[in-house]
Amino acid sequence: MTYNFAESYDIIVIGAGHAGVEASLAASRMGCKTLLATINLEMLAFMPCNPSIGGSAKGIVVREIDALGGEMGKNIDKTYIQMKMLNTGKGPAVRALRAQADKALYSRMMKQTVERQENLTLRQTMVDEILIEEGRVIGVRTATNQCFSAKSVVVTTGTALRGEIILGELKYSSGPNNSLASITLADNLKSLGLEMGRFKTGTPPRIKASSINYDETEIQPGDEKPNHFSFLSKDENYLTNQIPCWLTYTNQISHDIINKNLYRAPMFSGIVKGVGPRYCPSIEDKIVRFADKERHQLFLEPEGRETEEVYIQGLSTSLPEDVQKELVRSIKGLENAEMMRTGYAIEYDIVLPHQLRATLETKKISGLFTAGQTNGTSGYEEAAGQGLVAGINAALKIQGKPELILKRSDAYIGVMIDDLVTKGTLEPYRLLTSRAEYRLILRHDNADMRLTEIGRQVGLVDDERYHLFTERKRQFDKELTRLSTTKIKPVKETNERIKTLGFKPLTDALTAKEFMRRPEINYDIAISFIGPAEEKLDSKVIELLETEIKYEGYIKKALDQVAKMKRMEEKRIPDNIDWDDIDSIATEARQKFKKINPETIGQASRISGVNPADISILMVYLEGRRKSSKNS
Repeated sequence: MTYNFAESYDIIVIGAGHAGVEASLAASRMGCKTLLATINLEMLAFMPCNPSIGGSAKGIVVREIDALGGEMGKNIDKTYIQMKMLNTGKGPAVRALRAQADKALYSRMMKQTVERQENLTLRQTMVDEILIEEGRVIGVRTATNQCFSAKSVVVTTGTALRGEIILGELKYSSGPNNSLASITLADNLKSLGLEMGRFKTGTPPRIKASSINYDETEIQPGDEKPNHFSFLSKDENYLTNQIPCWLTYTNQISHDIINKNLYRAPMFSGIVKGVGPRYCPSIEDKIVRFADKERHQLFLEPEGRETEEVYIQGLSTSLPEDVQKELVRSIKGLENAEMMRTGYAIEYDIVLPHQLRATLETKKISGLFTAGQTNGTSGYEEAAGQGLVAGINAALKIQGKPELILKRSDAYIGVMIDDLVTKGTLEPYRLLTSRAEYRLILRHDNADMRLTEIGRQVGLVDDERYHLFTERKRQFDKELTRLSTTKIKPVKETNERIKTLGFKPLTDALTAKEFMRRPEINYDIAISFIGPAEEKLDSKVIELLETEIKYEGYIKKALDQVAKMKRMEEKRIPDNIDWDDIDSIATEARQKFKKINPETIGQASRISGVNPADISILMVYLEGRRKSSKNS
C-alpha cells in the first residue's frame, strides 16, 4: 500500500506521559528527528494520581534515569515542595528519596524542556494506526488521516488505551483525568497480532486545604539536610521553605461506611473487569482483605503551592460520590472537608510484555517499541525508566549501533524490564527492593558510578555532566586510597579521645578504612583522627565512601554472584531454535520457552516454571548443535 506522508521523522513517540517524554527527549538528544504526539498538550508529564516522585525502589530508579542522562530527576529537583529520605533507620540497600511535587509546575517545566529541545517536534494529535510494511514500522496515521513516516515508533499511551473511568455505577470512555481515550489505536495494536490484556488502577478524592482541621492530624515535615534526585543539583539550592504533609487514619466508622456500601462498589458489583494493583489497593479492597485492622494510614499531600487541592494518599476508591463524601468526613481532621474531586477507577488495555525483547522492541514487528503503563507497569518512575530505555534503543537501532540492554545487576530499570519480558505480569507491576537480588549494589548513592559511563556511550551524558562525574570518581578513588593506607595507632592520646566519644579503645594499629567498619564510626569521626582530605569532598562522595567501606564484604559477595550470572547471560540462544527438537525437556518448560523465546541461558533460567534440569538439557542441546554446525 502506498501512503502520502505529510512529514518524515526518524522516530515517532505516541503519548506524552512520563514514558513518552523520556523516550522522545532521549531520541532527539541522540540526534534523531523525533515527533512526540499527544492527545492533549496540557497533560504532558501530567500526574493523574499521587503528586510525588520517588519512594522505595522508585527513588533509586529516578537516580538511575538521571545518571543515564534522562530528565525526571532534574525536573523534580526544580519543582518539589518537599524532599524526604525514606528508610533511614534501615540499611543502605533500601534507602530511597521521595519528593512531593508541585503538580502543575512539574508538568509545565517538563513541557518547556520538551518545547525547547532540538530535533524534537511536539504536536497535539491522536494516532489511530501504526503503519507496517513487510514486518517493520514505516510510520503512523492520525485521526485526521495525516500520515507521518518513521523508522521506529514508541507506544507510550499509559491508561488512555481504550480507557474507561468508573465511579459508582457510572462508567464511560475516558483517559486519565477525563481526557480522551485512545480506542482505534487499541484495535490497531490487536490487529497487528499483539496479545492484549486489561488492567485497572485508581485514584483518591482531592479535598480543599482550608477545610482541613490540621490540629487533629500529625505533621510530616521534609528533611532539613540537603538531598537531590539529580547528580547535577547543588546543596546550596536546596529548599528551606518546604510544605509539610499530614498524617491521619481511617477508623471503625469509616470501615462501617464502606462495608454497608460494598454492594455499590464497582470492584465488588462486577462493573470492574480489569486486574488492579496488589501493592496499591483501593480502600474498599483493603477493608475487605484486612478486616482485622482497626485503622489504615492516610497521608494528606498538598498538590502544589498555588492550589488548595490536597491528595488523600491511601484512600483510592471508585465508590459512588455520596459515599466518598461520607467516608472522607468520617476521618479525624476531615470532619468538615470540602471534596474538590471525587476518586475514580480507570480500566485500560496493555500489551502483554512477554512479547517484548529486553530492548522493549516487540518481537513481532521490527522498529515497534512499547513502554510504561502500556507494558503493564504502575507508577511514573517505572514508566520513565522504560521510556528512556525504549527511546535509546529506538535511536540506536536506526543508527545501526549496538543495542542497550540493562542487566539485573546494572540497575533497577534492568530488574524491571527483565521481570516484564521474562515473567510477564498478571497485575500492574510495581518495583520493590525485594525484586532485586543484587540490591546492595543497586543503591541510590552509587547510581552515577553504575550508569554514567553507559549514558556517555549512548550519547546522553554531555561534557558538563561527565566532567562532574569523573571529578567525583577521582575524589572517591583518591580518598579511599588515603583511608586504606593511613593508620591509626593505639597510643594513649588516641585511645583517650576514643573513650571520650564513648567507643571501644584500640588494641592494635589499624587503617582509617578498618576503623570506619565499626558501626558507630562515620567518615567525620574517622578523619578527626587522621586529618581532613586535601580538598573539600562532595557530600555524595562521603556518603558513597561510608557505604562502600562498611558493607565491603557483602558487596564483594554480591559482585561474585554477578560474575557467575554474567557467564550465563553471555551464552546466547539462536533465534531459529526449534523447542520441539529438544528431547527430555519438561512440557511446562517447553511451553514457556515457546511463549517467551529467551535470548540467553540466563534469561531462560529465570522463567517461572523452568527448573535447573531443563537448563542443563538446553545447554547440552546447544553445545551439540554448536559442534554439529562446526563440523559441517
